[in-house]
Amino acid sequence: MDSKLYRLLRPIIKFLTNVFIRPKYIGLDNIPKEGRIILAGRHTNILDCFLLISATKRSVHFLAKKELWRGFKKVLFANMGLIPVDRSKKDHNSLVMAEEYLNKECVIGIFPEGTTEKGRGLLPFKIGAVKMAKDTNTKIVPFCITGKYRLFSRSLKIEFQKAITIKGELDKENDKLRNIIKGMI
Repeated sequence: MDSKLYRLLRPIIKFLTNVFIRPKYIGLDNIPKEGRIILAGRHTNILDCFLLISATKRSVHFLAKKELWRGFKKVLFANMGLIPVDRSKKDHNSLVMAEEYLNKECVIGIFPEGTTEKGRGLLPFKIGAVKMAKDTNTKIVPFCITGKYRLFSRSLKIEFQKAITIKGELDKENDKLRNIIKGMI
């Protein structure tokens, strides 16, 4: 499910990210090279998506707020395989679209906080990541981004943990996912 635009932009994004931001990648071997997977983690900055794109050769289909789908960005995001989410309600359509990608053995990237934390600390998690994982029998690879986005600083780090399976009650599984990520901060 790679789009031509994604295949074109990914090496450019990786190059720019690695040259100008110089992140440290930890646990990349925890991202499976094939099969469905959900990458779920802390959202610190609008550039977090670029960091995830740079971390894996696989196409990552992100869930992103529908407010971004305006003008030219609408065409760009649709051709990059992003999934619009209406955050003002429980958006069943975005969940269905994400589950369709997972059923095609794709990678979903999601920030369960639903927004960037903006220095407020780890926010409560929305239930979507664990719900789609359970509905599609997909494992979640928790990740955490720490450090600052500064040019040439090498202070930014993205760490991926071993994949977890969602089995039990969704609220408890959501707390478990949040606690894993909180422990990496």
